[in-house]
Amino acid sequence: MNTTGHPLILRRPQVQQRTGLSRSTLYQYIQDGHFPRPVSLGPRAVGWLESDVNTWIEARVQNTVRSHGPAA
Repeated sequence: MNTTGHPLILRRPQVQQRTGLSRSTLYQYIQDGHFPRPVSLGPRAVGWLESDVNTWIEARVQNTVRSHGPAA
């Protein structure tokens, strides 16, 4: 977790590790509007804001809790 107060950019392998999504699923979710779009870092490099990824993960957890109730 970023404690510096500055935006932290995650590269694709880090995003995959945090979310558990495969590369193809990650890009499909982006295409379908179900995952944050990456930010351009250069002509051939992209990354995701850590805060966007964390917000997405938190939303998934909340949706699961609402759908199934709290874990026992």
